Amino acid sequence: MAEESRRVHLQLARPPSLPDDAELVMRVMPLPADSNANGDIFGGWIMAQVDLAGAVLPSRIAKGRIATVAVNEFIFKQPVSVGDLLSFYARVTRVGRTSISVHVEVHAERNPAELQQVKVTEANLTYVAIDSTGQPRALPGSATG
Repeated sequence: MAEESRRVHLQLARPPSLPDDAELVMRVMPLPADSNANGDIFGGWIMAQVDLAGAVLPSRIAKGRIATVAVNEFIFKQPVSVGDLLSFYARVTRVGRTSISVHVEVHAERNPAELQQVKVTEANLTYVAIDSTGQPRALPGSATG
């Protein structure tokens, strides 16, 4: 039997609540070191992962350095547990002269025996393109970029 035919592929359907233009930008599984005394994953750890995931699309658009300038909204919908596989979906919601706003949704795959997919977090963040001195710069293709 050929190697290709022995491989087992498991692919979950895209979460139905996602907008069509949302892109999978990151996947990560939290570890026990990321949990608090209650056994849930620290909210701050999730926020850091959302910031990393949210920066993917703006980095491509800016073609250079960017910085997070605002977390406009952050909603924890459900707790995240050790062993959940988190998928981060992002979509650009606004492009300005120097800044880019992004919406990020985080979905958890849990309970491998009876696999479930649950939205656990969503956030809106704004990033700004910066030059080598850390000052805002125009995005490529903008009026002065």
